[in-house]
Amino acid sequence: MKFKCIIFDLDGTLADTLKDIAEAMNRALILRAYPPIIEEKYITMIGWGIRRLAFLALPAAARDEKTVEALAADAARFYVERPLTYSRPYPGIPAVVAELKRRRLKTAVLTNKPDPVTTLVVNGLFPPGSFDLIRGEKAGVPRKPDPASTWEILMELDRTPRETIFIGDSEIDMETAHAADCHALGVSWGFRDRSALEAAGADRIIDTPEELLPLMDITM
Repeated sequence: MKFKCIIFDLDGTLADTLKDIAEAMNRALILRAYPPIIEEKYITMIGWGIRRLAFLALPAAARDEKTVEALAADAARFYVERPLTYSRPYPGIPAVVAELKRRRLKTAVLTNKPDPVTTLVVNGLFPPGSFDLIRGEKAGVPRKPDPASTWEILMELDRTPRETIFIGDSEIDMETAHAADCHALGVSWGFRDRSALEAAGADRIIDTPEELLPLMDITM
């Protein structure tokens, strides 16, 4: 089957954002007198949104709601200040995104990163108009893996789940794809390993961005 629409995850799929996220959270931890975490440990902690990241970053004894919310707010503030110091698109991604646009295929970005900074990061890494829609976490809208945001995007793009690829690097993305009835496409270059994607039910896993193009319907 050829697909007509792609919804991309951001962190670990379109771009390597790990160091900027880790630095923002570590600044927040140090500010509140908690020990920072080595960058590599953040690989398994990213994907559920800033509050969950703050929860996981705190020592177990400090994970009360008030402390989690305060740490998340600090980290979000620090991240907005410097979201693009180290973040870069993965090799091959800019060319593939440009080709999808040239072919006039519908594309969107959906992430659990807060919506304002999502727009800031995507527009800072890609030329204007690279994606038809960009969506991050918004108040009152369930985060991935809830399918609500995916379905809202598809309604706006006038596409159906069965003609859509949901592409991501994590279990959350595969769960989102299945919940929304989209094709679950995992990428091996992101923050999770292949075994995690397989266990989460990826319909297919690709190793390079270029492998995405043959899956798309170019007879529009």
